[in-house]
Amino acid sequence: MRKAFICPPKYVQGENEILNLGYFVKTFGESALLIAHPDDAERVREKLDATAKKFGISFAVGDFGGECSRGEVSKLQQAVKDKNCSCIVGLGGGKAIDTAKCVAQGDALIIVPTIASTDAPTSHSAVLYTDDGAFDGFVFLKQNPDVVLVDTTVIANAPVRFLVSGMGDALATYFEARASAASFSGVSAGRLCGSREKVCKSAKGMNAAYAMAELCYRVLLEDGVKAKVACECNQVTHALENIIEANILLSGLGFENGGLGAAHAIHNGFTILESTHGFFHGEKVAFGTLCQLVLENAPGDEINEVMEFCMAVGLPLSLADIGVDQITSEKITAVAEKACKREESMYAMPFPVTIDSVAAAIVTADRLGSAFKAGKK
Repeated sequence: MRKAFICPPKYVQGENEILNLGYFVKTFGESALLIAHPDDAERVREKLDATAKKFGISFAVGDFGGECSRGEVSKLQQAVKDKNCSCIVGLGGGKAIDTAKCVAQGDALIIVPTIASTDAPTSHSAVLYTDDGAFDGFVFLKQNPDVVLVDTTVIANAPVRFLVSGMGDALATYFEARASAASFSGVSAGRLCGSREKVCKSAKGMNAAYAMAELCYRVLLEDGVKAKVACECNQVTHALENIIEANILLSGLGFENGGLGAAHAIHNGFTILESTHGFFHGEKVAFGTLCQLVLENAPGDEINEVMEFCMAVGLPLSLADIGVDQITSEKITAVAEKACKREESMYAMPFPVTIDSVAAAIVTADRLGSAFKAGKK
């Protein structure tokens, strides 16, 4: 059996860690193209200036337009050549990070997330959009970022909703890895750069990935609430450090090496409903996780444990919580149809799945979550 495991060569996390960014730039050369939204760059401007001075390097501004599109990537690749940069630094949230990945094409790349809202920073994949923001496709690079540098002080001072959303994304990691392992599904770690889906399916997840996914879930349950409170107070505590690691590293390695499942497929299904567009990726994935547990008829105690966690940290438990107020069978069926497209991760589930069974799971999860919230009032 062919198995695969991938990860960044170096992951570093700590308080004020951006002050050491120049050291990692220096391992590639004297200058870096900084790809970041202007607001994110300004938030850490003093640290960027300090690390540049300390290590004798310079940052060339990439003039990032805010969208991870083919045109934006091409423009910034030309900027790397024009400015003679030795490496690329992607700083900020998902769009800047994914753009930096596409510009670097797997070479000389440092990722500096300023929020812990998803597990994208460690991965070798990115999502491309059109210039007007419509989904364009997935990109898989030849390797993960060379360095992922996480400044916990910056994340502690970001809005807490980002951290909670990251917990929602991380919540799915264990349950999806469990389903993928049971079905012997292929994982992203097996995909070759530029390959089609068939190549991805030829490699299965390893025990190490499943162990990380399981640890991710345990950390969420133990430290999620404490980390949320610390972030609300803009304080770095052990609990917050643990959750940042879970959101970014454990979940990132877990999804690439352990596999995705129904939770992310259902999230993708909800993207067809415009009313859900104001909610973060991890918020919708959290409800998708509850739907997956219903779909697989997970034990009642396990479903209750997940609902308790979501309630405690403020993650969605019902359709209304992700903007679906007018619930119709037509809407739910359309979501289920999208979730069951051939290319979706729904088929990592270890049993036959139909559009009707997914729609039934969504409706039932909504009823369970709504009743759970009502019972807690």
